[in-house]
Amino acid sequence: MEQSDQERLRQEVDEVLHGQKQPRGPEFFKQNDYSNVRHVIGVVSGKGGVGKSLVCGTLAVELARRGAKVGILDADVTGPSIPKMLGLSGARARGVDELIVPVLTKGGIEVMSANLVLEHETDPVIWRGPVVAGAIKQFWEDCAWGELDYLLVDMPPGTGDVPLTVFQSLPVDGIVIVSSPQDLVQMVVGKAVNMANMMQVPVLGLVENMAYVECPGCGEKIYPFGPSRLKETAEAFGIEALGQLPIDPKIAAACDAGTFEDELPAGTLSEAVDTVVSVAEFVDALRDRPQDA
Repeated sequence: MEQSDQERLRQEVDEVLHGQKQPRGPEFFKQNDYSNVRHVIGVVSGKGGVGKSLVCGTLAVELARRGAKVGILDADVTGPSIPKMLGLSGARARGVDELIVPVLTKGGIEVMSANLVLEHETDPVIWRGPVVAGAIKQFWEDCAWGELDYLLVDMPPGTGDVPLTVFQSLPVDGIVIVSSPQDLVQMVVGKAVNMANMMQVPVLGLVENMAYVECPGCGEKIYPFGPSRLKETAEAFGIEALGQLPIDPKIAAACDAGTFEDELPAGTLSEAVDTVVSVAEFVDALRDRPQDA
């Protein structure tokens, strides 16, 4: 079969499956005149249930406590949890001059999420991949983010449409990967690392959630999922170990109550936050360097 015939066949198959010809390359999303986002940091995981949104919220709160202007783009469109944990249950984003205005938390963090545009937060989002990707584009291009030092993107688990869209279409400075101490962790972390490498997105490091439980009586650490695999996994993929989070019933209750900003202990995941800040400073230095340097 000639090359032109093969290409024509691929196009016909695309049209049958998707109803239209597929774009040949990634589309880079543009910022609008009412947004100036300096740094985009993704928070990802190779599988669900490891507390990725908790880590994303922690980074956002700690960066804001350091005086940074922070936003969260909740790209986990079909399973958003960021609004509830940050006290925005029942809140709605508003539209002004054909743009969406993100909702502001008590601590000054801007949030855009599917739950902020649904009539009821329990309404299911039954969208196919291209529609979900389109929502991410709208959350970036059609939101008036204003001046932000950091926009954290809370991505759905896995390596599907949304991470691909974010990696290809947003100016991501780097990603933080979230894992838990289980036997299959190296495999799922490996998927996230390999996808980032394929997309030429820097991996800032690895955070291990649910690493231990602290005994309320004696303070001894108990490891319900077995010993930590943080250092072992980080070394296996040549990335930085950025810290651990325990299983903490008080933090879980704060997420449910929407008081996470108030009750998160100061200095949580400080090493991960330091790394994000260092990468941002490095990127700023490159941007400010004279063109002929």
